[in-house]
Amino acid sequence: MAAPVTMTTPCAGVAVLTLNRPERLNALNEVMVRELAATLAALRTDTGTHAVVLTGAGRGFCSGIDVRDFGPGMLEADAPALDRMRFQETMAALPQALRALPQPVIAAVNGPCVGAGLALCLAADIRICSAAASFGNAAILLGLSGAEMGMSYHLPRIVGTSVAADWMLTGRTVTADEADRRGLVSQLVGSGALVDRAVELAALVAGLSPFGVQLTKRALHVNTDAASLDAALELENRNQVLSHATDDAAARRQPWTAKRT
Repeated sequence: MAAPVTMTTPCAGVAVLTLNRPERLNALNEVMVRELAATLAALRTDTGTHAVVLTGAGRGFCSGIDVRDFGPGMLEADAPALDRMRFQETMAALPQALRALPQPVIAAVNGPCVGAGLALCLAADIRICSAAASFGNAAILLGLSGAEMGMSYHLPRIVGTSVAADWMLTGRTVTADEADRRGLVSQLVGSGALVDRAVELAALVAGLSPFGVQLTKRALHVNTDAASLDAALELENRNQVLSHATDDAAARRQPWTAKRT
């Protein structure tokens, strides 16, 4: 049986994670959840990987939780509330772990990106998609809250509160064109070139100073919610002082300083 999550290294410093249940549009089942969590945990301490691409096999990115065939861990509505809370926390831990990676993550959305798939996409640092991509917050269509797995935190910060409310309260399908127009994705790429473009971006990031890149990612996360400009500048100033003193930064400055002498 094929692995539900595969990882390849197309070039130095870049890992491509592929959700690999194409026959189910890469819907998350119990095995995939476990494998994805383990892979993200391993990447977190992998000092040789400097950028990560997340995509889906076949014609889908991720169609959410496989409600028809999740596995024995799926709980019924009459299960104890504590057990159902633990299940929800396990699912919510996936986008949390993706966001917590020290390496920048690029989501290459190649098709339907729904529910838990949308949550994973939102947790990435950069999102690009093909014209075949579509996005949806499906939980509300099933009588559940549309706010799950970090969506009510991430989505308003990316597209604004009004647009996020539109998408989350209606559960409607959002096309690639609308996602691009609203700023959910930074690039709309031809289907055949999507993963190549994501790897190209990842390689560009991976070729920079790992310390500088990781400090930049951390600052973006923290300063999105900064209490004030002064607080944001405090973190930025500290990061510049720390990175300025590294051997890597000194080596990268040398060609620029040499031009002036």
